[in-house]
Amino acid sequence: MSSGEIRQHFLDFFKSKEHQIVASAPIVIKNDPTLLFTNAGMNQFKEYFLGNSPAPYSRVADTQKCLRVSGKHNDLEEVGVDTYHHTMFEMLGNWSFGNATKEPPPYFKEKAIDFAWELLTGVYKIPEADLYVSVFEGDEKEGLPRDEESLNFWKKNIDEDRIIFGNKKDNFWEMGDTGPCGPSTEIHVDCRSAEEKKLIAGKDLINKDNPQVIEIWNIVFIQYNRKKDGSLELLPAKHVDTGMGFERLVRVLQNKKSNYDTDIFSGTIEAIEKISGKKYDYSDSKEAISFRVIADHIRAIAFPIADGQLPSNIGAGYVIRRILRRAVRYYFSYLDVREPLLFKLVPLIAEQFKNVFPNLNEQKDFVAKVIHEEENSFLRTLDAGLKRLELLLQEEKNIDGKTAFELYDTYGFPIDLTRLIAAENNLAVDETGFEKEMQQQKNRSRAASVVDTEDWIAVNKNEGDGFVGYEKFETQSKILKYRKIKSKGKEVYQIVLDTTPFYAESGGQVGDTGQLIFDQESIPVINTKKENELILHFTEKLPRDISSGVVAKIDVEKRNKTAVHHSATHLMHAALRKVLGTHVQQKGSLVNEDYLRFDFSHFSKMTNEEIEKVESIVNKKIRKSIPVVIQQMPKEEALKTGAMALFGEKYGDLVRVVMMDPNFSIELCGGTHVGNTGELGYFKIINETAVGAGLRRIEAVSGKAAEDVINKELNELKSLKEQLKNPKDTIAALENLLTEREGLKKQVDQMELQILETVNKQIKANSVLINGVHFIGQVVLVSNAAALKKLASLVKENQENYLILLCADIEGKPNVVIAVDEKFISLKNTDAVKIIKEKVAPLIKGGGGGQKTMATAGGQDASGLEAVIQNVKSLL
Repeated sequence: MSSGEIRQHFLDFFKSKEHQIVASAPIVIKNDPTLLFTNAGMNQFKEYFLGNSPAPYSRVADTQKCLRVSGKHNDLEEVGVDTYHHTMFEMLGNWSFGNATKEPPPYFKEKAIDFAWELLTGVYKIPEADLYVSVFEGDEKEGLPRDEESLNFWKKNIDEDRIIFGNKKDNFWEMGDTGPCGPSTEIHVDCRSAEEKKLIAGKDLINKDNPQVIEIWNIVFIQYNRKKDGSLELLPAKHVDTGMGFERLVRVLQNKKSNYDTDIFSGTIEAIEKISGKKYDYSDSKEAISFRVIADHIRAIAFPIADGQLPSNIGAGYVIRRILRRAVRYYFSYLDVREPLLFKLVPLIAEQFKNVFPNLNEQKDFVAKVIHEEENSFLRTLDAGLKRLELLLQEEKNIDGKTAFELYDTYGFPIDLTRLIAAENNLAVDETGFEKEMQQQKNRSRAASVVDTEDWIAVNKNEGDGFVGYEKFETQSKILKYRKIKSKGKEVYQIVLDTTPFYAESGGQVGDTGQLIFDQESIPVINTKKENELILHFTEKLPRDISSGVVAKIDVEKRNKTAVHHSATHLMHAALRKVLGTHVQQKGSLVNEDYLRFDFSHFSKMTNEEIEKVESIVNKKIRKSIPVVIQQMPKEEALKTGAMALFGEKYGDLVRVVMMDPNFSIELCGGTHVGNTGELGYFKIINETAVGAGLRRIEAVSGKAAEDVINKELNELKSLKEQLKNPKDTIAALENLLTEREGLKKQVDQMELQILETVNKQIKANSVLINGVHFIGQVVLVSNAAALKKLASLVKENQENYLILLCADIEGKPNVVIAVDEKFISLKNTDAVKIIKEKVAPLIKGGGGGQKTMATAGGQDASGLEAVIQNVKSLL
């Protein structure tokens, strides 16, 4: 079977077992501060496991895009080295939610085990003799019994001697340090040859890192909740959460020794062979590993970018950049490729997955351009690193740990590349020192990101309506639960209400602020965010009576101004697509009361005419006072109306559709909006700039904010006209002023040059010959640093083997210029930059730099200029 057929058989099988087949969630996580990326199939269902909201279906199955490169689940360093770890991978999964009330009924251990066995042996025809299972052996310290239920259910399907018991590490699954968890049963497959199987039984190699005896399916029975103190409590409902690695399954069914030999990766590897001119030989050589790394990493880069996460220096963007740079380092170091390679693979990956993950195919040009720019940028950095390394090698010293870490951290050199180049030059690298520097950086990073979250404390039962903020700005409510969190030394509380008008930060729109009023006590809400579908109200303190009723009241003025900018964003998005083309897609936004920021895909700077056209279209829609129609409807129905769905957003089956003229702007959106476009008043773009390859950013204002911007600019114009004595034609008057200024500047420059020529003659007359070097050291009178440098250039004309030092006190600040020639540099084994840093900067309390033959410095202490001359003169 092809990989596509294998995937489809899985989905068809569970559909036949009354499972709802759902789409993969975006690979980039939103509204969950504990995760950067989807790293397991269950992530999109966390809210159901946590009991925050009821599951819409009792049974679900899907294939989920996952990424594991950070935190607890970090497979990055194994990727490409072994045969079965990946950064981005597909997780086939089936779920049963015990708190769902819909038909068919949820299931637990028995059906989950039976389904797995039927699919593997009945549909995929994996020989029973190649399969083993593990069940949880229990844990006395935790008070957890052996999973006898799973054992007995398995005994109906498989011989007992093929069942092994696993410890807590292998057979007890946890979402994190806290949260839902439970025992698991794993299915393992023995892919070895018949001869190898005779030598040692497969059951003796389970969980022993044997590359041919591998776990293929993990079935978790979620029945406990782990609290912050480490204790376990039973959940009110039991759930099934399973995960089967698609790449491993395909390897088994296609009878391959490595995941990379399957049709999932073989096409990509063939493309790399053509681009690099190298041949993949399936070995463990660095060259072969490079093929595997690139084939894996291109997926881990392309899919998150398509889901809206661009490479950057922070958070999830930094992870994507790190993966991309790892791939570049491999082809740079071991495939001898010195130009961008990864972007050429994007169309191939997009075509391969277009029927299962269509987002990438729809954006392949944009994704390829982003990757191309990132590769070019990093290749330039690598080149700079090589030059830095060459300078170090010239000193013929071993490379210390700090320097090796600088090469890694600044220039992207992995330690093995530094080691390789050093070894070629018969030098060593202090790897212990490197590891020490690396650990210090990790410790700093960890300390900066530590968030201490306490357990939830329940207060009241939920009898409310949840979020009602589309219709109401103030509600009667009560606290359901709260918890305390500490971050960077600051304590805040997160409060959950049963009914709330507070909009939680989402879709680019900032969260509401306002008040929680308890009788005579009012507590400010400083922010509102969402986590696993819970609306969290952030406060700096708790009320005296936590169980009493509360009036939840938002800052109405802030909300209204924010709604104006959100509605303006929709109109502007539609206008951009009309003016620039339908390739324009939203790639990020910020909507608050002050302005809107909008990132979008486009490959060139907008012209003034294009900006004016967009403004004109939006303002025309504003003047028409078009009703803003908001409806809820099934997602498929909404998409048929032409509604735009944003890449990287997770949508439920029922979606909120915001319409501003059905022939102009229809978008899926959960944000708050005005009642009609006339409420926007006026729209103005205040800035348009580049933020990355193929990515532009607009900042704009509407409503009162637009009025404020226009008034500010009009006041500036009025002030300018007054300064110009209120001319009839302001622009002509300004042009005349600039022309006059330019003429005066030329006159000043001519006069300055004449003065410098005179000073030059006087200075040259003071030249002295010291040990064969012509030395000039003098404090001179000049008005600015540029004149001082120009004077030094005049003085060095027609000189040979010279050291020229000119100093000036310019408005109380010391300025210094040093000029030397190549003959001096060779004779004295120093240069202008070194002299500035070693002999000048310390005496004037400053710093400087420049070229080897001419360098400058500035500082704070002008009293040291005479000492500077003597200090530099001492070199001779």
